[in-house]
Amino acid sequence: MEKIKKAGLDFIIDKLTNSIELVATDESFDTVVTRVVWPERKQIKNIEWQFKWHEELKQHDREVYKLTTSNNSTVIHGLLSITEKSDHIFMNLIENAKFNKGRNKVFRGVAANLVAFSCKCSFDRGYGGFLAFDAKTVLIRHYEETLKAEHFGGRRMIIYPPAALRLVDQYFKK
Repeated sequence: MEKIKKAGLDFIIDKLTNSIELVATDESFDTVVTRVVWPERKQIKNIEWQFKWHEELKQHDREVYKLTTSNNSTVIHGLLSITEKSDHIFMNLIENAKFNKGRNKVFRGVAANLVAFSCKCSFDRGYGGFLAFDAKTVLIRHYEETLKAEHFGGRRMIIYPPAALRLVDQYFKK
């Protein structure tokens, strides 16, 4: 099995939204985050993604999730890989679909939605909202400002419960 590089995550938080927004009109679309299991791997075509998600799915300690809209479950807007640790959730990978990256992105809010889902998983599993991930060094400040993550040392970032609760409340209304 090919090793996955540990270069740090490089997702951009373009906007904290209430779901995801169509850039052209600012229209909001409700989202659904569901787990991807091995038989569904054909939905994830390797040529469309920067990371090797099929390899991620093979790792037994990881859970892969897809973000879709509630009115169209066939279009994947983003993918996420998390691992349950002894006292927190660790975010291994996160990626927007190609059409949601860069200047000409179609939707905004995808990455923040997936981070909020990771925080929700931490609360749901009894870890109090604690979320950790490794960031590319150049993005540490960005994550501090947009997600209120705290730099723990090296490339490690931590989202503590107050910031996690803010994200969960933003994206997962009661």
